[in-house]
Amino acid sequence: MYIKDGICYAGELVDGIEITEAKPLPGRMLLVTFSTGEKRLLDTTLLEGGVFKPLADEKIFNNPVIDYGTVTWNNGEIDIAPETVYELSYKYDTGEIF
Repeated sequence: MYIKDGICYAGELVDGIEITEAKPLPGRMLLVTFSTGEKRLLDTTLLEGGVFKPLADEKIFNNPVIDYGTVTWNNGEIDIAPETVYELSYKYDTGEIF
């Protein structure tokens, strides 16, 4: 756990990592590209807490916005730190085409 700009985050701080792109895929999967160039898949159905419940709505889930290196939804009401996305996601096999 760490605190940055007065906000408490789970996980460990990874200096300088940011999300540069987030592409919604079927099944509430999210293909995320990091500032390192690495692509990873995040299964958003596994995100816990009431704040993530609106992601079950396709209209909300399919419209992520990158805000200061963080993926957000629903006009910034839902967000998840890039360090947490990295920790919860798994490596994307670039041999597959989406």
